[in-house]
Amino acid sequence: MKGQVSAEMLILLAVVIAIVAIAAVYLMNAAKQGGEAVESRVGEVLQESGGAQGGTGQPGDPCDTNTDCLSGLCQYGYCR
Repeated sequence: MKGQVSAEMLILLAVVIAIVAIAAVYLMNAAKQGGEAVESRVGEVLQESGGAQGGTGQPGDPCDTNTDCLSGLCQYGYCR
């Protein structure tokens, strides 16, 4: 019959799906570990450079975000 799928084809399909699932789990774990390593290294670099202390913007200086200002408050493009 045309619509029949043999047992061998079903077994092969199950094996392929299992291999894809194992590869996906491996890649997700590798990406997670890589992300943690990058995050850790970025934190170290920021600590060494002093960049983790926040912005250096004085009141009246132009800013884009709250982190650009020493006060932590950026309104209408200027530190407050």
